[in-house]
Amino acid sequence: MNVPKKFDAIVVGAGASGNAAAYTMAKAGLKVLQIERGEYPGSKNVQGAILYSDALEKIIPDFREDAPLERHIIEQRMWVLDDDSFVGTHFRSAGYDKPPYNRYTIIRAQFDKWFSSKVREAGGLVICETTVQELIFDGDQVVGVKCDREHGDVFADVVILADGVNSTLARKAGFHGEIQAGNVALAVKEILFMPQETIEQRFNIGEDSGVVIEMVGKITDGMMGTGFLYTNKDSLTIGVGCMLGDFKANPKRSSPYLLLERMKQHPSIAPLIAGGEMKEYTAHLIPEGGFYAVPKVYGNGWMIVGDSGGFVNAVHREGSNLAMTTGRLAAEAVIAAKAAGKPMREAVLKSYKQALDESFVMKDLHKYRDMPGVFHQNKQFFTTYPQLAADAARTMITVDGIDKKTKERQVFASFRQSRSLTGLVGDAFKLWRAFR
Repeated sequence: MNVPKKFDAIVVGAGASGNAAAYTMAKAGLKVLQIERGEYPGSKNVQGAILYSDALEKIIPDFREDAPLERHIIEQRMWVLDDDSFVGTHFRSAGYDKPPYNRYTIIRAQFDKWFSSKVREAGGLVICETTVQELIFDGDQVVGVKCDREHGDVFADVVILADGVNSTLARKAGFHGEIQAGNVALAVKEILFMPQETIEQRFNIGEDSGVVIEMVGKITDGMMGTGFLYTNKDSLTIGVGCMLGDFKANPKRSSPYLLLERMKQHPSIAPLIAGGEMKEYTAHLIPEGGFYAVPKVYGNGWMIVGDSGGFVNAVHREGSNLAMTTGRLAAEAVIAAKAAGKPMREAVLKSYKQALDESFVMKDLHKYRDMPGVFHQNKQFFTTYPQLAADAARTMITVDGIDKKTKERQVFASFRQSRSLTGLVGDAFKLWRAFR
């Protein structure tokens, strides 16, 4: 392929954030090059995900017409698990079963490929199977990228880094240091194929509707982490993730794959996935450092978007949606600078960070800024409390001739014995601080 040597913008990466940035700029008439190291966009991303429609509607308002969507979500379940049971809540709404739908399950490989095709339709040039080896500087200004293979050096007014949580380019350029094990989670996922009718019967859903289950508790073997189960059209996405630092420090040496296998055998989960045929398996890193771990995301001729910038909502797990928003906002900063005839200097691209600060991205990260530290330093929330909650529910529900007042005293005594009154008060304060 004969690639021109000068562009208005280069986007490195064809995930959610990279596609959002490339599409937004190409749609505005900018000359855009998007570089993806995989065989095709999405080829290295097999996992399922949740798509919140609001983020994509701001970029492609009519995306529902042809986007590869699996199921719209009508029910959210939250489970706290001990070894053989769970205590949880469900929220199901008929309102979520009416268009325009708020959330969808997607298969990222299919979705990323579709999104990148929209970049091409908008006029962007997408090249795959090409690795960006390093950024090209002119003094302190990023002016292009050095590629492998036949493409060599390619130049642009601005380079947007969307190459994932472990961004080699950003580290090489000195934009941020080595990734810290305490700021990133390692998640493993499987896609289990089963007949569409079976999924709809087991989860009590219609032909296009779906369910999301998010789980915490003893399934993470004492480590800070979560599990999840999504319904796709003819498959289930199931996975679990824990902090990378916890995997390293865990005396049990639980491997991620073994963690997932144990989770699949849990009595509350096994019946839901029984008969599923495992077709795909993946492991990937997720930024979990929160507000305090977000690096500087702009400079002279460069910006960082998506996972590369550590943008993940600690509560709603909106990775793809935050990624798309950061990509769009970065692109809008470039478009505005171009329209004003301004150079892509740090003082100009600062508008990207200002837009982030005014958006839900940084507002939510700031609101829950203490959450990662609170849960990482207090593992009882993943061990002791799930067991206490399950035992309390079992005690109160079991009919055995003991009066409710006595049972209430037994439950309270079990909590005090496990954590002490001071510990209970302290833990309640920590939870308040994490969610305040």
